[in-house]
Amino acid sequence: MGLIALRLIGWVGMWIVSLGVLVVYLSPGFTPLFVPLLGYATFRAVLQLAYIRPSLYIRRVLQQYPWQLLTGVPRGRNKHPAVQEDEMWLELPNPERPDERIPLLFLSGMRTFWWMRRFGTARTKPELKAQIEPLWFAGDPRFIAVIAAGSRSGTAPRRLHLLYQLTATGRRGVAPIDWDAGPAALERARRSGAHVPPTVSPHPHVHPH
Repeated sequence: MGLIALRLIGWVGMWIVSLGVLVVYLSPGFTPLFVPLLGYATFRAVLQLAYIRPSLYIRRVLQQYPWQLLTGVPRGRNKHPAVQEDEMWLELPNPERPDERIPLLFLSGMRTFWWMRRFGTARTKPELKAQIEPLWFAGDPRFIAVIAAGSRSGTAPRRLHLLYQLTATGRRGVAPIDWDAGPAALERARRSGAHVPPTVSPHPHVHPH
């Protein structure tokens, strides 16, 4: 959050300084040279604003769930057979039913290119794949979670990324589902920012998309 705030201040400051230099010190003939700079600074400032909400959710998730180091997590860049959306995915065990695996999709397109390169195809370099093995994970795959790659020393997470179930977003027309979560798990997910059902509902046999 601190870096996001600093970057936002920096890009807004650049926009103001550039406009001030153009208006105060230069003739109107220099305007075409400054338009791309002003446009790019505006774009980057808006982008930093877009990062604030996911960062707040990441903070809430990490307040509720400890980090885990996971190895051999199934993942793919093509459409998962149990969901409708054609997005990258991870499969993680249901905390209440370890034999059942739940797909978590990369529903947000923000900052996903770095992960896409490391999810792997037959041509992906092994050193890229190794950057997310083991995988840092915090959360509940039935609702909301944070994943991260390991630092160079392997002792800390980096490249934090928010993942969530569409059913936990609270969007109109998308009913929340509990995935057999008990009251404590539901309350924990609720405190982490997920929309969860107020009462127990039937357990789905497939992903509810």
